[in-house]
Amino acid sequence: MSDDVRDKDTAMAADPAILRVKRYSLADRKSKVALDKIGRPYNRGGLFGEFLLSLPDILAAADLRRAAARIAGARENAHPVILGMGAHPIKVGLSPIIIDLMERGAITAVATNGASIVHDFELAFAGFTSEDVAAELCKGTFGMAEETGVMLNTAIVRGVDSGLGLGSAIGSFLSHDKAIKNKEISIFARAYELGLPVTVHVAVGTDIIHMHPEADGRAIGEGSLRDFRLLATLLGGLEGGVFINLGSAVIIPEVFMKALNLARNISGAENKVEHFTTINMDFISHYRAQVNVLKRPAPDSNSAINLIGHHEIMFPLLAAAIKEQIKGR
Repeated sequence: MSDDVRDKDTAMAADPAILRVKRYSLADRKSKVALDKIGRPYNRGGLFGEFLLSLPDILAAADLRRAAARIAGARENAHPVILGMGAHPIKVGLSPIIIDLMERGAITAVATNGASIVHDFELAFAGFTSEDVAAELCKGTFGMAEETGVMLNTAIVRGVDSGLGLGSAIGSFLSHDKAIKNKEISIFARAYELGLPVTVHVAVGTDIIHMHPEADGRAIGEGSLRDFRLLATLLGGLEGGVFINLGSAVIIPEVFMKALNLARNISGAENKVEHFTTINMDFISHYRAQVNVLKRPAPDSNSAINLIGHHEIMFPLLAAAIKEQIKGR
C-alpha cells in the first residue's frame, strides 16, 4: 500500500464524517465550457469570417457575435440602429468605418457631443486634428485655432437661425462649403447627404469653440435643444432596434436616458418602447454607461451587451462582423 493511500485511510478513520460527503457524476453537472465552445487556431491567409468562427463562443467573443447579429437583424427588419458616441472614436480614426456603416444602412442615426463637431471639422477642413493639450494649455493657446472657432460658430448661428438643429447645421456647412477639402471623411457631411439625422448634445463650456468670441449661447442652446427633441422622437421608434454607446462616459448616457424617458412619456401605453438592444463600447467601465445604457432602459439582461476594449480595435471588429452578417447586400 502506498504512503498516500495509507495517509488517506488514516485521515478517514480519524474523521469518519468525511464518509458522508455528497458527490455526483460529472456527467450530471451543468458546465459553462464545452468542446463546442472553445476556440481554434486561425490559419494564415484565411478569410475574416473564418477568423470570427475561430473565436471561442464564450464571454466577449460571444457578445461580439451577438452584437453584430442584433445590428444586422435590425437593419434587415428596417428597425433603427442609433450610434451614440463621444469624440474619441473620431480622434482614433474611425470616421470612415462609421460612414461605411451609414452608407450600408447599418447605422441610421448618430447622437454625439460637442467635441465631435471640432474633430470632424478639423479632419475634413485641414486633414488633421487633436492638439497637444498639455503644451498649449501652459501657454494659454489651447483650443485657439482661428478657423475652428470662427467657422464652426458661424455655421452654428447661420444654421440655427435658418431653423436647423446643431447636427444638421454642421452637416449642411461641411457638405456645401468649398473650403472643406476632405468632406468624404466627415460623419456630419455624409449623414446630411444621406438624409440621416445627427444630433449634437452640448454642455456649454466643454468645447474649445465656446472660448471664442463668435460663440453664441442662444444658438448653441437652441440648436442643442432641437437635437435633444429630435433624439427623443428617434428613440420613440426604437422598438426592435439597437442603441450603441461608443466611448461616451457621461453626456450620451445621460442624454439617452432622458430622451428615452421623454419618448415613452409622449408615446404612452400604445408604444412602450420596451424591446430593443443596448450596446456599450468603451475601453474601461463607466458608471453612467453601465447604468443608464445597459441596466435601466431595458431590464432584460439578454438585451444589454457590454464590450470593453480600445475603440480603434473593437469597433472595426464589430463593423467587420456586421458586414459578414449582411454580406452581398
